[in-house]
Amino acid sequence: MSATDQALTTAHAEVKAEITRTDTKTALLLAFVGAVLAGTWTVARDVPLTVPAIVAGGIGLALLVAAAGLLLRSVRPNLGGRHGFPLWATLAADEIRPALSRDLAADIAGLSRLAVAKFTCLRRAVDLTMTGGALLILAALLTAGGAA
Repeated sequence: MSATDQALTTAHAEVKAEITRTDTKTALLLAFVGAVLAGTWTVARDVPLTVPAIVAGGIGLALLVAAAGLLLRSVRPNLGGRHGFPLWATLAADEIRPALSRDLAADIAGLSRLAVAKFTCLRRAVDLTMTGGALLILAALLTAGGAA
């Protein structure tokens, strides 16, 4: 195996590992957002809330729901094959051999585009989660302080 082939194989493995890491982070954040939404709903329905707390909390919850949507979009299976992701289940038997023998560099480029798309959704979801969480904390402080 030449040095170039070895470098391509290493790059291919790195891109696949990055996709796996991003999917793992996405799953953990989605579970966290779901727990925060459920916990907030449980607490908020039993506590008398002030109008400012309702506004801040409502915006915070909306941001968390938007974050959950981005996270779900990030892990949604792409059956259309965009971003160069090979979908072996959609190929006919005579199409599999040429697809397997295609240039590894093209596969790396396609998987890299997929990784960037997933990472971008994850980054935006983290930003929304942090902002939504801050607004929920503000709503809790407004409720605890009794601001009118």
